[in-house]
Amino acid sequence: MNGKTTAAVVELPEVDILRARIRSEHDMYLRALADFDNYRRRAEKDIAGAVERRKRGLILSFLEVVDSFDRALQQMGNAPAALVEGLEAVHRKTIGLLQTEGVTPYKSVGEPFDPALHEAVASVVSNECPPGIVVDEFQTGYRAGEMVLRPARVRVSEQP
Repeated sequence: MNGKTTAAVVELPEVDILRARIRSEHDMYLRALADFDNYRRRAEKDIAGAVERRKRGLILSFLEVVDSFDRALQQMGNAPAALVEGLEAVHRKTIGLLQTEGVTPYKSVGEPFDPALHEAVASVVSNECPPGIVVDEFQTGYRAGEMVLRPARVRVSEQP
């Protein structure tokens, strides 16, 4: 030979060529189907996340209304009984609506301070309770299931 190598070209029968194309097309179809399924799941997850974030934002705004009712009820003093009863009824209904969505207030006063549940806005020297105990609550904390929607704003005891 002349030192050059030549590759032998093997011709496949036409049927084998068509089978190879069909396998290739089928593989592309399966990949496209899998890609679409992944896209669909990702889109559903994104939509569910957006709905959950919007719902959480709406509930947090609604909690501000509940706080306003709480403050109004604390200031009622000499208000007519009918007005107080009306405000209390609306307050109960509002709390009931939140509870149907799984949103509940949690107890803070008398509990140990927990940064996951409480936001300390002040401390007070106390001989009546050990340090690190919540002694007063400025704003109620709420959770939905185990997730804290809004931490309670509290005052915590410290050592004298």
